[in-house]
Amino acid sequence: MPVNIYMVGTAGCGKSTLTNEFKLWMEINGFQGITVNLDPGAEQLPYQPDIDIRDWLSLADVMSEYGLGPNGAQIACADMMALNAPDLREVMDTYEGHYFLMDTPGQIELFAFRRSSRELVSTLGASESLMVYLFDPILSKQPTGFVSLLLMAVTTQVRFDMPYLPVLSKSDLLTGTELEDIMGWAGDTSSLESVLREGNIRNCYASIELVKGLNEIINEGMEIIPVSSRERSGMEDIYTGVQSIFFGCDDLESY
Repeated sequence: MPVNIYMVGTAGCGKSTLTNEFKLWMEINGFQGITVNLDPGAEQLPYQPDIDIRDWLSLADVMSEYGLGPNGAQIACADMMALNAPDLREVMDTYEGHYFLMDTPGQIELFAFRRSSRELVSTLGASESLMVYLFDPILSKQPTGFVSLLLMAVTTQVRFDMPYLPVLSKSDLLTGTELEDIMGWAGDTSSLESVLREGNIRNCYASIELVKGLNEIINEGMEIIPVSSRERSGMEDIYTGVQSIFFGCDDLESY
């Protein structure tokens, strides 16, 4: 059973780069990953998509045809993708592979908060899908930034109702202490409570209660996976996480 892996996160967090590196890792290890670009406005990608929404729909064409600016055209494209979902699914069905790596639009709201995206995911196979949510390292190293990203991750997960795999992207940009802090906050709510109190952050108690609730929604003691496309680390951990969710850690057969 092929699995659709949706790379989701805020702009600049490394979705396209991770899509590319994870595909390369799978090729090295005997698995077939099919890259699917779902960003009609992408100008450059670090990989050549196997399936590309731009073959049906592009930001430039929508701007020209409907007289829209970039922002309006991006919203229009996000809604139009659902109309092209059956064609995408038809092309996907021609591939025999283990994973479809779905590279979502750079602006997370274009994917996470449009009803059309839910229709897209449903058409492409919701029951075979999971979300790899990328936590931006620069935002994550501040406790308030980490809480904000956690809230966004849970909001996105709830909207799509699919399994969730949290990933700390570009971890090579963090110092050892920063990485340790983030891993600690993810795995132990009490450590995040402490740093919020120590920082004398306004409304910290409301933030603490929010964090507790979010962790209960996701799971008890969230295990976030640090990855680095530059150092090519963490790819096996993503694979293991996917296997655990869908296959009970049994390996897929290579072909």
